[in-house]
Amino acid sequence: MTTTHDIHIIGGGLAGSEAAWQLAQAGIRVKLSEMRGGGNMTPAHQTDGLAELVCSNSFRSDDAERNAVGLLHSEMRALDSLIMAMADKHQLPAGSALAVDRDAFSQSVTRALADHPNITVVRERVDTLPTDTPAIVATGPLTAPSLADAIGATTGSDALAFFDAIAPIVHAESIDMSIAWKQSRWDKAGPAGDGKDYINCPLDRDQYHAFHAELMAGEKAEFREWENVPYFDGCMPIEVMAERGVETLRFGPMKGVGLDDPRTGRWPYACVQLRQDNATATLWNMVGFQTKLKYGEQVRIFRTIPGLENAEFARLGGLHRNTFIRSPVLLDPTLRLKARPNLRFAGQITGCEGYVESSAIGLIAGRFAAAELAGRTLPIPPVETALGALLAHITGGAEADSYQPMNVNFGLFPPIEGRTKKADRKLMYTARARTAFSDWRAAAG
Repeated sequence: MTTTHDIHIIGGGLAGSEAAWQLAQAGIRVKLSEMRGGGNMTPAHQTDGLAELVCSNSFRSDDAERNAVGLLHSEMRALDSLIMAMADKHQLPAGSALAVDRDAFSQSVTRALADHPNITVVRERVDTLPTDTPAIVATGPLTAPSLADAIGATTGSDALAFFDAIAPIVHAESIDMSIAWKQSRWDKAGPAGDGKDYINCPLDRDQYHAFHAELMAGEKAEFREWENVPYFDGCMPIEVMAERGVETLRFGPMKGVGLDDPRTGRWPYACVQLRQDNATATLWNMVGFQTKLKYGEQVRIFRTIPGLENAEFARLGGLHRNTFIRSPVLLDPTLRLKARPNLRFAGQITGCEGYVESSAIGLIAGRFAAAELAGRTLPIPPVETALGALLAHITGGAEADSYQPMNVNFGLFPPIEGRTKKADRKLMYTARARTAFSDWRAAAG
């Protein structure tokens, strides 16, 4: 039988899509298997589009000077990232953050991969791991049970798990703009915005405390068989945050600092922000409002928020289980499974957290595989870079016994020596990273 591909990528999410693009651009023939569209679906996805954004539509800060994820954005752009190219193409106003029209973004990624002459997209569920041919496993945190069992059998190690939550999306026409107003915090405008990128719904002291009480009393989804699985802090349900103290939300997703209520000229006691979710600005998602409340309770409680009394929801929040492997002990520095070097793992199944981080690990996995198939060795990105720091954390820098999903952050970088101001230190991290990244690219050829 004639082999029609050089490498098999399992999973068409952000990581798998980026890995496929990197390999194909290097002249490698790729088979990309995605179970959605072939009769299967996950508990969280809504479409069969490649690189679908399941939770938020934000790639977070795009500030490459002072923010680690913004720095990672810039490194990925320099490496011909498909994900970043399509995110830039479909950017929405979101202050200094990079938010995208999720449907247009996914459609563009799907089209780019389907049209590439070196990529064959196959809609199929894969239940077993390839035994001897090169493959990248990028099935994400919602890996199908059959394949998850195969991974567990191959690694000899149980997958860890945590819960992830999804925020509701509201129809813009149902928001009362006589109460709500548009403004970015501190009027900060990003490249696609004007300083009025968020819809803000203010709460006074009594309204906030009443809302908090409703959150605490609202009926939640039950864990059932997953009762002892922890949450990931970066995507914690709002009602779980509320359990940490009555004022917790005011210093988290509901802080009113830097927002001037035009009706009072003052910062509100608390504030709910909504971020644009599509290019036509008809849909807005509730920032930081991931939830495990039951659907009926979400509608009832969220309609107590001033400005959302008549809110119509395009999507309600939800809860799903995420799984990931114990990467620091299972993977080598190039993301190969030590027990089966023909297999690489990429994306959230490795324990990185976030759209950008998942895509970045897919990118470097694809580049490692492309170099190997061409008979070359790609140098490992230095830990002074955002990509290298994230990779090092996943493949050995983290403590294996307490390994948990992690976003890229300056805490993963080698420290800057000496005493410096916090703001200056961030600039020093990014300046050092740019030099290291440039040197690495020159060495990589």
